[in-house]
Amino acid sequence: MKKVTLLLFAILTISCAEKVIEPPQDLIPKEKMVEILHDLAILNATRTSFGSVLEDNDIEIMDFLFLKYEIDSLQFSNSDRYYASIPLEYQSIYEEVESKIQKQRTSLEEAKKSRNDSIRKVQEAEKDTVNVKKEDPTPSSN
Repeated sequence: MKKVTLLLFAILTISCAEKVIEPPQDLIPKEKMVEILHDLAILNATRTSFGSVLEDNDIEIMDFLFLKYEIDSLQFSNSDRYYASIPLEYQSIYEEVESKIQKQRTSLEEAKKSRNDSIRKVQEAEKDTVNVKKEDPTPSSN
């Protein structure tokens, strides 16, 4: 039984590491693919909240990305299919995308907190100024 389990494990390991699809001639490099998929995720989230703005300005997300990254739909599709044929590589790409999104989220939350702290400090300073004026009226010269 141990030999059968070991054999199945070896076959599974080899099949996961084997390239099922040959890399296309115009394969998008992994780093660029991460950038494209990151932007795609952000733009798709934007479409959920601000879809009418995109429509009003005739912005097609995929056309925008193809233009920005100087690629075409066939190159993107072939590259995506190639990376998907290597599950560990594909997972690594999406983990990098997720990491970039998380870093942006953290940065935005910190900026928002900093902005709120600044507003609070200004409001407290204004209150202090008002309180000082109420407590310490300027003496009149009579």
